[in-house]
Amino acid sequence: MTDTPATYRDVFAVRSYSVIFASRTLAIAADTLRMVALSVLVFTATGSAWLSAITFGIGFLPQVIGGMLLGSLSDRLRPRPLITAAYVIECATAAALALLPLPTWLALTLVAAVAVGTPVFNGASNRLIAEVLVGDAYVLGRSVSTMASGGAQLLGLAAGGIAVAALGPQRALLVTAGCHLVAAMIIRCGLPEFPAIPGAGGVVRQSWSVNARLLADAWVRRLLLVQWLPCAFFVGGEALLVAYAVGRGFPPASVGLLLATPPAGMLLGQLVVGRFVRPETRTRLVAPLILLLGLPPIAFIVDPPLIVCGVLMLLGGAGFAYSLGLQRPFLDAVPEVNRGQAFGLLSTGLMTFQGLGPVLFGAVAQIGPTRVAIAAAGVATVATALLVPRKAGSAAPVSPATVTMGG
Repeated sequence: MTDTPATYRDVFAVRSYSVIFASRTLAIAADTLRMVALSVLVFTATGSAWLSAITFGIGFLPQVIGGMLLGSLSDRLRPRPLITAAYVIECATAAALALLPLPTWLALTLVAAVAVGTPVFNGASNRLIAEVLVGDAYVLGRSVSTMASGGAQLLGLAAGGIAVAALGPQRALLVTAGCHLVAAMIIRCGLPEFPAIPGAGGVVRQSWSVNARLLADAWVRRLLLVQWLPCAFFVGGEALLVAYAVGRGFPPASVGLLLATPPAGMLLGQLVVGRFVRPETRTRLVAPLILLLGLPPIAFIVDPPLIVCGVLMLLGGAGFAYSLGLQRPFLDAVPEVNRGQAFGLLSTGLMTFQGLGPVLFGAVAQIGPTRVAIAAAGVATVATALLVPRKAGSAAPVSPATVTMGG
């Protein structure tokens, strides 16, 4: 592996990556806008804050089903028609939510059903990125995708409020449908054809078998856990920032700014570590960056001033760059014929654990001060640094012969 960092020019010179990047960024912004618009629509129809909150997160938990039972489709189907179909389905779903008088339970069921396929589509996209980007360009490409995802989510949240206020929730949903249709056209017209990887046996059987074997391998399991758990614990503390700010009596306008500091820090950390740190150094920085992720929330135990809280969460967000030192080891650890499913499993775990983190530390906040719960999330994050091996690339990757097909 070369120790020379890639450049953004190297990454975007690859046409297939540029196509995936553009379509995916647009789709993520549209997904976020849809969540905002549908949450407003549900609250308007029911007056239930609980149902509105469920609506905002309904697209996450069902991904467990798709990741565990359908993940092999990421490899068994040709990527271009698979990803195109995904965006067309998202387009049709948003249009149905906007135009049809669906009862709330049916609207939520529809969104949850579509979310089941998300790990399959994400796995296929990440498989292609691994195929078309070589060397350090792969790591930088994943970094750029992460930054764009965070930026697209922020844009979707900001635009969501404006769009719903200006257009109403139904018309805002039609905007998301149009964005997904454009994303589908970008993939259909711009992405070259890539072959499928033949599978053996049924889709569910192979998906379950390969996932079980990946998780049974100690090295792959360790790489998965060290990518899942720090994020989950930090997000668990981050989810308490609104309650903490209100409890401290911070000005209402400051709450949004405080919430924006972790994603801003994430963008900064990904930029600096991804672009200016040498590949071998990134591997050595995994544990220190996890400590950077977890230590700032611990300082909330002393109730620092507002400006200090913002700086702490900005620094903590920069620690998310730890994942860059794990990208290449994870890619090397999984068999090439199962890359799509392995990436689908990775994204499924990220979504699931990030959904459970707020539940866990929200429960802690129910029995004690919010500052203690945030600090506990920081302590848990710091503890995950123990999962990092002394050298992330030192262990032997799993043998492709042991994980190829279900059976």
